[in-house]
Order: sequence, then structure tokens, then C-alpha cells
Amino acid sequence: MLSKSKVQHSAVIRREQMLAVIDERGFARVGELSDTFGVSDVTIRTDLDALDAQQAIRRVHGGAVIRQRQLAQEPSFEQAIEDAAAEKKLIGELAASLVRTGQSILLDVGSTALAVAHALVARTDLSDVVIITNGLSIALALEPAIPRFTVIVTGGTLRPLQHSLVEPLVSPVLSGLHVDLALIGCNGVDAEQGVTNVNLPEAQVKRRMLESASRAVIVADASKLGQVHLGTIGDIAEFDALITGTAPPAVDGDTTSSSDVDDRLASLGAAGLLLITDAESAARF
Repeated sequence: MLSKSKVQHSAVIRREQMLAVIDERGFARVGELSDTFGVSDVTIRTDLDALDAQQAIRRVHGGAVIRQRQLAQEPSFEQAIEDAAAEKKLIGELAASLVRTGQSILLDVGSTALAVAHALVARTDLSDVVIITNGLSIALALEPAIPRFTVIVTGGTLRPLQHSLVEPLVSPVLSGLHVDLALIGCNGVDAEQGVTNVNLPEAQVKRRMLESASRAVIVADASKLGQVHLGTIGDIAEFDALITGTAPPAVDGDTTSSSDVDDRLASLGAAGLLLITDAESAARF
């Protein structure tokens, strides 16, 4: 449970923490949340209305109840590295193949982005590449390529689970940029619901990355296809391509088949998204 604090939170971070409180208790009153976060009842009601609109909680008289328990679904960075490792390595190599000497790149956080970073470092033909990231692990992985690469870290508030930097401070940095390419990770890619993320502060940063790039590419392993989560990053039409593998996720008890993955890829292709799953499709980007 969060301790009482009078520290001012950005709205996005406050709402994520508020959701954690409601998730833990099942129900929370407006007055209790106001006391916990040190803001007015009016601000709390505004936050609850926003969470209700995102289908995270349901407003009831005097407070809110949890609608779906999504917060526990986010694995740590270290846990995610082991999942679909071979597929993520392929995704990383395909994403790195899109980058050209002299370009500027926004590279997101996460284990798939880490695979991209490793693949970029391995491309010794690249030089004069500027890479901006909000991931501390990503920046460290890119360090061996300096001075061929210029690595810029956005700054912001540290999220321990993903070693990522979120608001405040990230938006002013990203709003002042216009990069050639953004490589953005996510927790869900769905033809109708778009690209989503389980964590609200990170979803907001990913949205800023999308808005700051000439071209934006989703990097996501096949387990993310057809998934929908709390934070919306953008509609499918706002992205230029999806880099993914074609193997179904290897999770105990999971019933996803290769045909399911094929169907989900077909629906994304029908929605106008360029699907990059091999070197030939990457060459068409």
C-alpha cells in the first residue's frame, strides 16, 4: 500500500499509483485517495473519471472499484529477457537493418528494444547515428558503439521495473525533437484497438516518441499480437510497420497456435500495417 504523501505527482504517474491502490484494496473512497496523494477531491474525481474511461476501474458512489487486474501482468525487465529470446534476437536484427548512417533514432525501453540495441552495436558499418532512449539498460548496451553512435538519455523519473525514465521531464525533451525513425515496444498490438501498453507512464512516453518521428515502427514478439492493455499508444494507422516473429508464445498453459498468430498478422496487414518478419520484408521498408 502506498504511504501518505504530499509530494506532487504528475497526473499519469499519480493515476498509475492510484490504480495500484484500488487494485490492492478492491475499492477505494475519494477521501482516502485524496489523503494518500495530497490532492483535492476534485482532482481525484478527475483521475477516477480518466481511469474509468480507460476501462481500468468502475466509478461507484463515493469512490471506485477495480475493473480488471492488469498491473500484475507486467514482467520485470530481467524476467522478460528470457521470454522468446530467439525471436527477439531476430526482431532486433531486422530493426537494426532499417537504420542508415547519419540517421537519428528513438529507441524505446524493454527486452525487445535491448535486442535492437545489441544488433545496432553489431552493425560496424553504421556511423554518425544519434540514438535517443529513455531506457537506462538500453543506453548501457549502446555504450560500446560510442563514438560511432551518439547516445542521448532523455532524463525523467526512474521506474525500477523496466529501468525506464518517465514523466516528469521526458515530454519537454521529446517535444523538441524530430527524428528519422522511432522503434517502439509495447504489450499489445490489435487491428481494432491499436497499440497498447500495460503501464500508463510508459504508454505516455511511447506516444511522445510516436509523435516525434518521421516514421514509427512497432517491435513486438508474437505473444503481443491480439493483446489489448490499459494505456493506448496509438492507432494502427499511425505506425508505418510492425517487426515481429511468427512463432507462437511458449507459455505453460497457453493455447495460442501458429494459425492464431497467422490470423492476427493477417488482420494487422489488412489494417494497412507493413509486416516485417524477415530480411526480404525489411528491405521493402
